[in-house]
Amino acid sequence: MPAIAFLPPEQPMPALRHRPLKAWRHFRELVKDKENTREVFHIFEALPWKGMPRAAQAFLSSERGRAVLAREPSLPELLDDHAGLRRLPAGSVAHAYCDFMEAEGLTARGLVEEFESYALERPDNLIPFAPYLDRIRDTHDLLHVLTGYGRDALGEQCVLAFSYSQQPSPGFLFIAYAGGLELKRAAKGSRAPVFRAIREGQRLGKACPRVAELSIRDLLAMPLEEARAKLGIAPPRHYAQAHRVWRGMGIDPYDLLNSQSA
Repeated sequence: MPAIAFLPPEQPMPALRHRPLKAWRHFRELVKDKENTREVFHIFEALPWKGMPRAAQAFLSSERGRAVLAREPSLPELLDDHAGLRRLPAGSVAHAYCDFMEAEGLTARGLVEEFESYALERPDNLIPFAPYLDRIRDTHDLLHVLTGYGRDALGEQCVLAFSYSQQPSPGFLFIAYAGGLELKRAAKGSRAPVFRAIREGQRLGKACPRVAELSIRDLLAMPLEEARAKLGIAPPRHYAQAHRVWRGMGIDPYDLLNSQSA
C-alpha cells in the first residue's frame, strides 16, 4: 500500500490566476474534437478553483479525510477491480458502475493516463493537494452512475454542472454552459430544455454531499437507489425531457453534435 502524505495545517496557499481568453481558445479546440481531453485540462488550468487549497486542506487534515485516504489510497485500483466489485450484491452501486464502465469501454486508470499524457508532473504548488484533486478526477465516471446522466453531450454538461456545485471550479461551469450553447446551436429550433437541465444538475450537486470526500468503498457496496436517496440525488427530469424532445425530432442525443455537424 503506498504511503499517504497528509497536508500540514500550515501549508501555504498557492497563487491561482484566471485566464478566460485562454479557456475560450481551448474550448473552441474542444468543440472541433470532443474526444480531445487534453483541451479540458487546459481549460481547468486557465480557470482554477481559487478555493481549492482551502477545501483540500480541510479534508486532508481532518480525521475523516485521513481515515478515508488510509482505507482508499488508490481509487483507480479499487474501481478497476471489477471482479472484486462484482462480488458485491446485485443492484449495488458497484454493479451499476461496472455495467456502465464496461458498456462504455472505460477504465478509471484510463482517465489517469489521459491526465498524465497532458501533464507528467503537477506544478509544485499543487503537489500537496494531489490526493484531493485525484479523488475529484477519479470519481467523475461514478458521478454518471449516481446521477443517471449518460455520456451524451448533454449528460456530460450536466455532470460538470453537478461537479461545480460539489467543488466550485469555474472550469466545470464554463464547459457546462459553453457546451450547452453548442447544443442549442446544433439543434436550432429545438425546445429541448438544455439550460434547465444544466441548472438542474447544479441543484442536484448542491444538495449532495461531496462525493469525492466520501468513502467510495462504502458507497459502492450500497444498493444504487438507496445510495441516491441518501445522497439526495433525484431523477434528472429536464435531462430526460431534452432527450424526448430530440428523439421526437429524429435526433439521437448520443450523436447530436456529430449528426448536426454533418
